[in-house]
Amino acid sequence: MSGEGPERAEDSPGHPQPEGGVYEWYTRGLELIRSGSPAAALQLLVRAAEAEPSSRSIREALARAQFGARRFLEAAESFRWIVEDDPAEDYALFGLGLSLSRAGDFEGAVEHLALAVAMRPDNKDYAEALRHVRATLAARR
Repeated sequence: MSGEGPERAEDSPGHPQPEGGVYEWYTRGLELIRSGSPAAALQLLVRAAEAEPSSRSIREALARAQFGARRFLEAAESFRWIVEDDPAEDYALFGLGLSLSRAGDFEGAVEHLALAVAMRPDNKDYAEALRHVRATLAARR
């Protein structure tokens, strides 16, 4: 990630670029997520992802902010990007499955959650999410 010097250029009228560079946007975005302000983090992390489109760490932070802001389909797409880049990324599989389940796509969620559990059978959060999705599907049948 680059973060050389302050950048204050405007992208378009009424949409000034946040102060700082990509690294500052990323770290401030993470701080906002941790402090419970995922919607505020989105602005910074979207800019960071636009500036560094191949950064998995930025994409993961963006996905977490989207999820926290209840933008589940957007979060699913961000997590899917990570999974396509690295199919062995268990956290991204978990995030993708959880995002799909929150968006109501329980069938799609099962596959990704099952893979995450297979990779990390010791992770209780992964297993609990998979159990919940499977129970929801069973109840709907």
